[in-house]
Amino acid sequence: MDKLIITGGVRLDGEIRISGAKNAALPILAATLLADGPVTVGNLPHLHDITTMIELFGRMGIEPVIDEKLAVEIDPRTIKTLVAPYELVKTMRASILVLGPMVARFGEAEVALPGGCAIGSRPVDLHIRGLEAMGAKIEVEGGYIKAKAPEGGLRGAHFFFDTVSVTGTENIMMAAALARGRSVLQNAAREPEVVDLANFLIAMGANVQGAGTDTITIDGVERLHSANYRVMPDRIETGTYLVAAAVTGGRVKVKDTDPTILEAVLEKLKEAGADLTTGEDWIELNMHGKRPKAVNLRTAPYPAFPTDMQAQFISLNAIAEGTGAVIETIFENRFMHVYEMHRMGAQIQVEGNTAIVTGTKTLKGAPVMATDLRASASLVLSALVAEGDTLIDRIYHIDRGYECIEEKLQMLGAKIRRVPG
Repeated sequence: MDKLIITGGVRLDGEIRISGAKNAALPILAATLLADGPVTVGNLPHLHDITTMIELFGRMGIEPVIDEKLAVEIDPRTIKTLVAPYELVKTMRASILVLGPMVARFGEAEVALPGGCAIGSRPVDLHIRGLEAMGAKIEVEGGYIKAKAPEGGLRGAHFFFDTVSVTGTENIMMAAALARGRSVLQNAAREPEVVDLANFLIAMGANVQGAGTDTITIDGVERLHSANYRVMPDRIETGTYLVAAAVTGGRVKVKDTDPTILEAVLEKLKEAGADLTTGEDWIELNMHGKRPKAVNLRTAPYPAFPTDMQAQFISLNAIAEGTGAVIETIFENRFMHVYEMHRMGAQIQVEGNTAIVTGTKTLKGAPVMATDLRASASLVLSALVAEGDTLIDRIYHIDRGYECIEEKLQMLGAKIRRVPG
């Protein structure tokens, strides 16, 4: 198992290109199943979850073709089996996203329950209830969701999400694209990745309105056609590298990104004392060698501050001037990185869903362990400013969401290397 060794104390300086957004790429790949011809998706990040989704298509009999620019062409007409097997689904919760498109396009689907997900839990429940509202017959047996469309296909429906669910919104929106009649999704997720999926569906000929608001209206069409589409840039990767510049007192320009999808994060970086300049597809952050100031923040669904940037800002507060409170409202148990940061000398107190972080001038390198994707990003950021060497174990978590993280940080001057476990 690979590890990262980071020698801290280097002020980052340079430019890097931001990859495509994994959280937009996965639903867009799933949506290619709706087309009646080949579809090409570009700007995919080189990440394990993307490879898993492409492998899942291979298992279904579709043979994705990858060109020299690493765009993937998928022809769903070659599908041979409508089963998404457990051994692939268990490694990636987003596999559930093939459920809606398969039922809508082929009339049935058999998708394993995502790993560690009991059926009573809300996320899967919302997907099932949304499809049932459109007339699908669904049984859960043997660890699989078995769904069948009614005679004549899915019907448009009004559906209210009890809790805001990004993948739930995406799955039902994809199914509704080919359903007969109008579907109205209320309390829908407003994330930019949902908007990107809607834009992709529209590129294939779907009739989708209201994406980016909490009410999305879809008028079903008879068919969706071939299309060529580029996935949006990754806003969390963008934010992570900007925080890396802020914690090290450096200057970083991120290119091929979109400043308009990161406004809550950019506001907090300004509050922390960063100089920010933006263009149409780039953002530059300069700290001019200064320490950041501590910030208070509260996570909430888009367009508020994203939960996926919470851990990175705990790292910023850990070396900032002053004390900052970070309130997590989306996920319980999302402060696991705090206990690893204590090993590096960070002063953080967790009280329920709040972390009180008192900044300290220096952190100390230590052996630490990544516990999940964003938590591991916070350990990398802390290691960049710590004295001495930090050894980060279990970095497969990092590789799930950050393409070539050590190469990109090396381009900015960081002393970081990957070593085999």
